Amino acid sequence: MEPKPARLSRTYMTDLVLPPDTNQFGTIFGGKVMAYIDKIAAISAMRHARQRVVTASSDSLDFLAPIRVGQAIHLEAFVTYAHKTSMEVFVKVLAENLLTGETVLTARSYLTFVAIDEEGRPVEVPPVLPETEEEKAHYESAPRRREQRLARRQAASQGEFPMP
Repeated sequence: MEPKPARLSRTYMTDLVLPPDTNQFGTIFGGKVMAYIDKIAAISAMRHARQRVVTASSDSLDFLAPIRVGQAIHLEAFVTYAHKTSMEVFVKVLAENLLTGETVLTARSYLTFVAIDEEGRPVEVPPVLPETEEEKAHYESAPRRREQRLARRQAASQGEFPMP
């Protein structure tokens, strides 16, 4: 399969944080952010594979700063690496103060998706071609994250819960 540039999977999403989206502190629910992350990552993976996809894992989700009611939430995702039938997707989340234009990085996440056919069987996906420095950095560090992910999965399947 021909490699596909990571830029072709780049996906952006913006929404306004309203009171029903927030907790008692006036900041967005973490679960709401997680749902946004899974949705945008799935779209990115589908763009890369041009297949149906399912979430296989969420390796990490680091909440770095709150997003407050009245701010915009911006998400950006792209496929960083592909291995046979799976794809790693990076998502970053920003908050924007719509009155000042100030943006703050609020979360980062890596997820893994598997491409599937109509019967739910895994199908091959094209390799990723990183072009920018950011894409290259994620691509070069992806095999290490994949090894860690597989080790965690193996340990979990044996009833172990290793510390990261």
